[in-house]
Amino acid sequence: MFLIYRILLNLILILSPLIILIRLLKKKEHPIRFKEKFGFYTKKKINGKLVWFHGASVGEVLSIIPLIKKLEKNKKIKQILITTNTLSSSEILSKLKLNKTIHQFFPIDTKYHTEKFLDYWRPSVAFFIDSEIWPNMIENIKKRPTPLILINARITYKSFKRWKIFIYNAKKILKKFDLCLTSDHKSVKYLKFLGAKKIKFIGNLKFTESEENTNLLSNNLKKFFLSKKIWCASSTHSGEEKICANVHKKLKDKYQNLLTIIIPRHINRTKEITKKIKELNLNIHLHDSKHRIKKDTDIYLVNSFGQTKSFFKTCKTVFLGGSMIKHGGQNPLEAARFGCKILHGPNIWNFDEIYDLLKKNNVSNKVINENQLTTLVDRMINNKNRYKDLEFKIKNLGNKILISTLNEINFYINK
Repeated sequence: MFLIYRILLNLILILSPLIILIRLLKKKEHPIRFKEKFGFYTKKKINGKLVWFHGASVGEVLSIIPLIKKLEKNKKIKQILITTNTLSSSEILSKLKLNKTIHQFFPIDTKYHTEKFLDYWRPSVAFFIDSEIWPNMIENIKKRPTPLILINARITYKSFKRWKIFIYNAKKILKKFDLCLTSDHKSVKYLKFLGAKKIKFIGNLKFTESEENTNLLSNNLKKFFLSKKIWCASSTHSGEEKICANVHKKLKDKYQNLLTIIIPRHINRTKEITKKIKELNLNIHLHDSKHRIKKDTDIYLVNSFGQTKSFFKTCKTVFLGGSMIKHGGQNPLEAARFGCKILHGPNIWNFDEIYDLLKKNNVSNKVINENQLTTLVDRMINNKNRYKDLEFKIKNLGNKILISTLNEINFYINK
């Protein structure tokens, strides 16, 4: 497997100028900072202890922000490095007021680029978030006296089935982690089977996410929303936007002041979504548009990063995407934290433990199809209640998870 992996990486490296050009044209890469992926760094390493966190994208970054804020107060730490793979995650981090923390893009996982990265940054300890497994980087980290910890570890059943095919290689990689702190009970079982050594169940760090960036909406927009019956479809994937637009169309005659907010999982799909909505003869307004929002707007499409919390604070009926299609769902914790009533499709296996909690508290409902979604949106759209009991439970649980995680990782940081 490793031989095939390295051959594929070298092929990607050969094709990288073309790949980068295409991604630049699609605005998926930073026009200057993409060079960081090849070992040309735009930030300087400060002398002293550097703590390194790596996560794939926005979700992983947001899950560790409360942790980062605690660690910034640790006088032994001189610098905190966060690496990610996506442009969206870098944009989110640039909006946060962090003193010791810097962001760079994760290097291509070749032996050469990962060694160059480690030689430059010389991390005292490395934390990988969720299910980020990069074989060459992990191998090169373990050639050094650098502790390697997997935090908020999550192995989905789909990932587990893939790893089982390459069980020998999985055990070779996962045994290199000094500690695995898991986000759910299933991951404990999967990691043990796949050869990880020291495993502890802590809980999902996404319970600890802060409530920053919740007042980003203009006063005019807030007033506009108050004049409407609103519901929100968040983290939608291809096909789900059309379902939600059809729900709006069915309810439009009953609620003449109805407004549907759509927050797609990937905003690079904005043109595709806009085209499909216009084909339904619905009026659409883009969030980043400089034009004044019209009174007859049907669909308010959020085509910028880091805005979701602001809309959850305003809207109390939320459909979570990735669940009508066979994706496995998106994390509903953020919506639940703001006391929203949550609707979701049948495919939520990625977050079934969290959905079990929400179901027990009677704040989530499953829908099978467009008609059921229409019926429940109709029923809930007049309900403006916040589920404060659940908000309180989530906050308390989040504090416990944060403290437990800090206690575990401080052992390695303060060495």
